[in-house]
Amino acid sequence: MGFEIAKAALLAGDYVAATFRKKKSSSIQKLGDNPRLLELMMDVTEQNEVKDAVDKAFEHFGRLDVVVNNAGYCILAAIEEASDLEVRKQYDTNVFGVMNVLRVVLPYLRQQRSGHIINMSSLFAFDAVPGWGLYASTKLAIEGISMGLSKELAPFGIKVTIIEPGFFTTGLTSKTSYETATKSICDYKETMVGYIKLETDNYHGNEPGDPSKLADIVIRLSKADHIPLYLPIGADSIAKYEAKARQMAVDVDTWRIITAHTNHGEQT
Repeated sequence: MGFEIAKAALLAGDYVAATFRKKKSSSIQKLGDNPRLLELMMDVTEQNEVKDAVDKAFEHFGRLDVVVNNAGYCILAAIEEASDLEVRKQYDTNVFGVMNVLRVVLPYLRQQRSGHIINMSSLFAFDAVPGWGLYASTKLAIEGISMGLSKELAPFGIKVTIIEPGFFTTGLTSKTSYETATKSICDYKETMVGYIKLETDNYHGNEPGDPSKLADIVIRLSKADHIPLYLPIGADSIAKYEAKARQMAVDVDTWRIITAHTNHGEQT
């Protein structure tokens, strides 16, 4: 997704600071030589690398208009199976990595009194799949952070959008991209957790979404006059959102007669 977004931005005539982790990736190389492209090494879990990359991007271009937080990592496991270290590794990239970027880019955006933060969430924020619960929890954390940001940054003219993609043909479901917990609990083997562990890699390459189409939407979003806070992308993500909204409405209405009367002096 990061490659496709960078590619679409360059095709749209934008200036792009594209980051890669540890070594220059083949995706970055595919972008070719372009005077509007700045390539930077940046691991989002390393605060010093983040600051160095963002400072270089601002120095090179003179401003930052759109920041896309796209880095992601997944550990596939029942929540009970994951060790403390494995859980922290999941959050280091997906949550604390985003925070590392935000702490460095926001002073520049506040100075400009403009900018647009686009944070990558997922359809799993609407409905967690067994085995992907920890990954889903990081996306819910990003949703909460983004909601807070949208209100805190509004006085400075900075917009925030949470994009929630469905399943797109990326490397996320490939065994080379995700990890599994070291610990395996036999009770989960015959449940959906066991099934997901076996079938996730087989799903790789068969996802319905085209990343280039998502990238085109991100570029349109970055140039839109009216910026949404939430943006599910893909029919599967929209369906998950609608199902969650319906379920929440049912649950609230079912319990409203009890849960709505909690003020002092009210009888429940």
